[in-house]
Amino acid sequence: MINPANIPLSLYVHIPWCVKKCPYCDFNSHQVRENISYDVYIDALLADLKYQTKFIDDREIISIFIGGGTPSLVPAQQIHRLLSGINELLHIKNDAEITIETNPGTYDAKNFAGFRNAGVNRISIGVQSFSNSQLKKLGRIHSAQTAKDAAAAAKQADFENINIDLMYALPEQSMRQARNDIQQAIDLQPTHLSYYQLTLEPNTHFYRHPPRLPDHQSSWEMQQQGVELLAAHGYQRYEISAYAKSNYHCRHNLNYWQFGDYLGIGAGAHQKLSIAKQNSVLRSKRPKNPQHYMRLMLNSQYEQSSTPVFEADLVFEFLLNTFRLTAGFSAQQFEMHTGLKFDQLQSTLKPFVDDGLVKMHREHITCTTHGYHFLDEILQRLLPDAA
Repeated sequence: MINPANIPLSLYVHIPWCVKKCPYCDFNSHQVRENISYDVYIDALLADLKYQTKFIDDREIISIFIGGGTPSLVPAQQIHRLLSGINELLHIKNDAEITIETNPGTYDAKNFAGFRNAGVNRISIGVQSFSNSQLKKLGRIHSAQTAKDAAAAAKQADFENINIDLMYALPEQSMRQARNDIQQAIDLQPTHLSYYQLTLEPNTHFYRHPPRLPDHQSSWEMQQQGVELLAAHGYQRYEISAYAKSNYHCRHNLNYWQFGDYLGIGAGAHQKLSIAKQNSVLRSKRPKNPQHYMRLMLNSQYEQSSTPVFEADLVFEFLLNTFRLTAGFSAQQFEMHTGLKFDQLQSTLKPFVDDGLVKMHREHITCTTHGYHFLDEILQRLLPDAA
């Protein structure tokens, strides 16, 4: 049986506005075309959260992530009001990790200091590249120097925990250029690096008008080059695209990857909750349009439909997340997060163990080094309708 009290719970807050929509972005983000009333949007977020509290039985929140969009567009005083309101509605763990995402093109040293004073203790800077020509191709609104200035401003604002987002396999990128990007990121000495491959997602400009990208072999070599360089500088790889200094793993993202629960508030936000009475996992999402979302929340019309995750999908979703982790997962974690017996998972994974892609040791499961390189193929075979 599922016992939600044993499952960590996080909160995701979505800020849907950006200065400019990037051509590779498939997130629910909307270009700012008029003056936005952030004050009204914060009211809507808190109304949304107040409604959600009845589903969680005063469970403790281990992390908060303010993402987007570009949350750094929001004035610090509004972030302070948001976090104060969250603290009034939820039981927040004393050492909770509280992250805000920022675009270097919108950074403001005073605002950074305001975020820190509001209680934010981790900042994630979306750099993507330190090449001005690549930044232009990616539709970014900042320069390489602005990205470095933003990282410096974060340190000056007393942020100790700083993440940098960086991509590889960019349009016509060479091995040397990819190495130069990762080296410049390392030189800024962040505590965490998200290093991930540019992919062409449906419903994006790049998908409709694809740029010329490095081939599969070159992309893999770029990744391996980055992995080795990061390891040489003390960054531990703990997930496919996540690297951290000791004790600086992203707790919020780890909760996702370990199949923990999370509340999601804001336009287009998703939510996953374990429900003891139904011994099930329920997913729900908010309306994507910010204006529609605000009208509903402020008029107490919560328009929320929850969808149960059925057994076959539950197993797949659990593996989809936990196989991303280099540490893998235990039989106890599987049973705690799914309410299912470990025996049935053993039979599901046996073919992958026989193929040398997955390793089981004393009821602990990980991908092998070989399997980790072919995770997409493993997951494709595990899809519920693949059989």
